[in-house]
Amino acid sequence: MKVIPSCFILVLLFLISSSKTNNPQKKKMSKEQTFIASIDQGTTSTRFFIYDKSARIIGSHHVEFTQFYPEAGWVEHDPMEILESVRSCMTKALDKATADGYNVDSGLKAIGLTNQRETVVVWSKSTGSPLYNAIVWMDVRTSSICRKLEKELPGGRTHFVESCGLPLSTYFSAVKLLWLMENKEEVRAAIKKGDALFGTIDTWLIWNLTGGVNGGIHVTDVSNASRTMLMNLKTLDWDKETLKTLGIPAEILPKIVSNAEVIGKIAKGWPLFGVPIAGCLGDQHAAMVGQACRRGEAKCTYGTGAFILLNTGTAPVKSTHGLLTTLAFKLGPKAQTNYALEGSIAIAGAAVQWLRDSLGIISSASEIESLASKVDCTGGVYFVPAFNGLFAPWWRDDARGICIGITRFTSKSHIARAVLESMCFQVKDVLDSMHKDAGEKGEVKNEKGEFLLRVDGGATVNNLLMQIQADLLGSSVVRPADIETTALGAAYAAGMAVGVWKEEELFALGQNIKTASIFSPKSSVEWRKKKVDSWCKAVERTFGLADLEM
Repeated sequence: MKVIPSCFILVLLFLISSSKTNNPQKKKMSKEQTFIASIDQGTTSTRFFIYDKSARIIGSHHVEFTQFYPEAGWVEHDPMEILESVRSCMTKALDKATADGYNVDSGLKAIGLTNQRETVVVWSKSTGSPLYNAIVWMDVRTSSICRKLEKELPGGRTHFVESCGLPLSTYFSAVKLLWLMENKEEVRAAIKKGDALFGTIDTWLIWNLTGGVNGGIHVTDVSNASRTMLMNLKTLDWDKETLKTLGIPAEILPKIVSNAEVIGKIAKGWPLFGVPIAGCLGDQHAAMVGQACRRGEAKCTYGTGAFILLNTGTAPVKSTHGLLTTLAFKLGPKAQTNYALEGSIAIAGAAVQWLRDSLGIISSASEIESLASKVDCTGGVYFVPAFNGLFAPWWRDDARGICIGITRFTSKSHIARAVLESMCFQVKDVLDSMHKDAGEKGEVKNEKGEFLLRVDGGATVNNLLMQIQADLLGSSVVRPADIETTALGAAYAAGMAVGVWKEEELFALGQNIKTASIFSPKSSVEWRKKKVDSWCKAVERTFGLADLEM
């Protein structure tokens, strides 16, 4: 028998030891043991993100789902399809992280949830089945209900503003619930039998994730509740007088909780069984947390719509310029409540989708930047995307979209650029109102005296859009390195609730302006004034066009 030289044995042992030490997957498994995840359920897609303790994404997945348009101005979602999109995203994001060597199963401490606001679902407590499709926030089928209430209530359109901060509008959940109660026999019958549960999308998801018909928890959070028109902004509970006036039974409503607390655990049959759901915020409120917006700071999220929120601190500020008084966040049951002024824009990124899906001018949303960059102006074209009316600061549900200033010279590049400008004009309209409501003392400015707008959302990858925004505002726009701050904010809230982060650490982890992209204005005051004056004329021409619909 041959004897293997000892030097060969030593070399072999060294190689084996080195391969174990240099295996990156093994290193990840052994070193990284703390994770936080978030569900981001939006208007057109669902996402699931897994973060490490440094708030770095280590796994994610997203799924688009079906949009239903049964009639002009109506928008619906299938609640069951939304549930399945969440399940799919959780499974595939977990698979990706595991494949990369992360032991998420043992290290995941909590899950946060953020969602499209105002969209409503009514379902059967006994069967778990939806009694109708989800009615989406931008749906305007409730116009006649709003006009009827305006005439009947002593305070007219602003009757509930004192309690909830919101005017009567098709936008908010309460009137969508009224429509279901008035028009769907299944809903009326279930309410009468005590078998109906009502909620916004967060409530629907949490109830199902925590067991559904087998003990599902029926809750919502203060931010989502603040968008129903039913919650009192001061007591943070359902307003009894409002419920009585509208004839809505309190029994079908969920319990209201804070944005950062353990709500319940993921039930059997779902991925990540036993992991606590510990954070819940409406999408725009989550983005405020993700952007670490303190008092006097504002952010704008560019998604299907665009939403600008200014943190006004611990006291609600009443708007006199067409904005909404709403809740910003409450990061724990005993934490102070932060309030906000909000300007909501119904159509932003949805206009780009319209160019792609309805007109075929582009084949993907990302193409709009290169197409619009082929021209240096719109050639006098103005596009107002009032597809289902206008939200802040105009609040005109009788408005409809227009594209004016077209000549034989007009090309699809001019129209593409006009669509981008329409998003920026609408944001400027809201910010102008916000500056008036907040005043000098209500805003934080930099050393140059500029009020910086923090931006996030998918559309902000478009550098041309961001530059146009800065030019129209006449002040700088700050884009963070991670533009998905909605999901990040939900993860922060969940992490706070289970002790992974503290609040001061959360804001320190927040977006650092020094490492962000900053877009500074290059336009003149004269150019800006001329453009804004022309835009305002175009907006006025949209008023009353809904009356022409056949």
